[in-house]
Amino acid sequence: MADKSEIKIAIAQSEQQIEELEKKRLRSQSALLEAYLMKAEPDQKDVDYFKVLTSLIRLERDKIRMLQNELIASEH
Repeated sequence: MADKSEIKIAIAQSEQQIEELEKKRLRSQSALLEAYLMKAEPDQKDVDYFKVLTSLIRLERDKIRMLQNELIASEH
C-alpha cells in the first residue's frame, strides 16, 4: 500500500489530467453543438474524439475514487 503523501500526489495528478482532458473535450463538444444547431451531420472524427475523451475522463474519475478509498483505508 502506498503512503498517504503518494496517494494525495496521485489524486492531484489525476485531477490535473481530468482538467486537461475536459479542455480538449470542450473543443469537440463545441463542434458537435454547432453541427446540432446548424441541423448538420457532425464530423465523425469529432464524435469519436468526444467519446474517447469522455471515456478517459471517466477512467480518471474512477481512479480518483479508488485512490480516495485507499486513502481512507490507510487512515484506519
